[in-house]
Amino acid sequence: MNGLKTMALMVTLTLMLVFVGGLLGGKTGMTFALIMAFGINFFTYWFSDKIVLKMYRAKPVNESEAPELYNMVRRLAQRAQLPMPKVYIMEQDQPNAFATGRNPEHGVVAVTTGIMRILSSEELEGVLAHELAHIKHRDILVSTVAAAIAGAISYLAQMAQWAMIFGGRSDDEEGGSPIASLVMMIVGPIAAMLVQMAISRSREYGADAGGARIAGNPLYLSSALKKLHMASQRIPMDANPATSHMFIVNPLTGGGLLKLFSTHPPMEERIARLESMRSG
Repeated sequence: MNGLKTMALMVTLTLMLVFVGGLLGGKTGMTFALIMAFGINFFTYWFSDKIVLKMYRAKPVNESEAPELYNMVRRLAQRAQLPMPKVYIMEQDQPNAFATGRNPEHGVVAVTTGIMRILSSEELEGVLAHELAHIKHRDILVSTVAAAIAGAISYLAQMAQWAMIFGGRSDDEEGGSPIASLVMMIVGPIAAMLVQMAISRSREYGADAGGARIAGNPLYLSSALKKLHMASQRIPMDANPATSHMFIVNPLTGGGLLKLFSTHPPMEERIARLESMRSG
């Protein structure tokens, strides 16, 4: 079922990109967007995990190098009925973690050195279970494709803007009208961002619930989230905004409008849902 949902979301995002390309550039724009969508999906499927791990200089560890962490991941993976994922450590002071990999057979769990310093064993178990739930649900692939296609729509909108400025397309040329192009230049990137946010937020809630079940106690994760949220506000991290949705807590600090457009759900709501699972 998760595989079908993943495929449906990827097809929907691809059609959204093609639709925007058609509005902005007619048949030519639609063809260009379709080629771009295939390229994005192919590249993301095969290489996104390697890129993000290299971006954060994550290093693989084995059982002899990090026995407690490795054995904890192995125990939780067995409980979740998942293949043993690769384990990586990032030299980062901010306590955080993410999962990547195109499917459960190629899953990766990466944690920062900061998270291993401040969390108890039970709290770290809750975080690792959350990341394994992402792998089990195939969330990473969909979220990464959503981010890439959102960026592609913004790129198409910028191309259309420059084309209108320099007279790249005449009114009688086959394709969408100039008014439709103008509207899409404004609405398209916002719509793509909202889709990306909706996918990321719903999948964070799902991974919280799934991780609580894998760990066996939702309070492990809720306690960890409280610590991680406070620490992320105090300890900066040089994170790429395009990958911020992958982390268990948003590595980028900020308030006001930035909070409204965060790919992560409100921390208070995540904690409340976990605690209600325990009381229930």
